[in-house]
Amino acid sequence: MAKPSTVKIRLVSTADTGYFYVTKKNPKQMTEKLTVRKYDPKARKHVEFKEAKIK
Repeated sequence: MAKPSTVKIRLVSTADTGYFYVTKKNPKQMTEKLTVRKYDPKARKHVEFKEAKIK
């Protein structure tokens, strides 16, 4: 069987609350690091989330 083309990544909050989302991305099509503005419930506002590896 072929390997899946997507990898799981972790989106970590830049508000330093420790909150994160887990999502998938295709590293062949998206070579740069992912940054998304999402809601952080600990900070109770929308902040920037940056890509990090899942440990």
